[in-house]
Amino acid sequence: MTDQSPPKPHRFGPGNPGKPKGARHRATLAVEALLDGEADQLTRKAVEKALAGDTLALKLCLDRIAPARKDRSVTFKAPTVKTAEDVPAALGAIFRAVAQGELTTSEASMIAGIVEKFRNAIELADIERRLAAIEAQGGRR
Repeated sequence: MTDQSPPKPHRFGPGNPGKPKGARHRATLAVEALLDGEADQLTRKAVEKALAGDTLALKLCLDRIAPARKDRSVTFKAPTVKTAEDVPAALGAIFRAVAQGELTTSEASMIAGIVEKFRNAIELADIERRLAAIEAQGGRR
């Protein structure tokens, strides 16, 4: 049995994603208007509660003072990558750093991704250089 109900109307027309990127919701704007000018007092109250032992207020304050790091800087010995032929040595250095505990597997994966993008850029530059040389010669056989 098929559904014979009419299609639901779209809120936005085709090609219209809705509100612009970065636009704030009406409720957000209303809350901001209510809190405008109260930030100092609210902050002071949160600090007072934290100092009085309120663990939730303490967590809120500490999260603002020293937010959790999303990632960390990593240092390890890696060979210079100037050509695509240098990439295997760089990946080997990343592998060794993981094996020696200098990098986590997720850090190594991100770094390997950067090396891969660098290799792609090297290869693209090489292709463009070769194409320019062919075009300079007239490009005809």
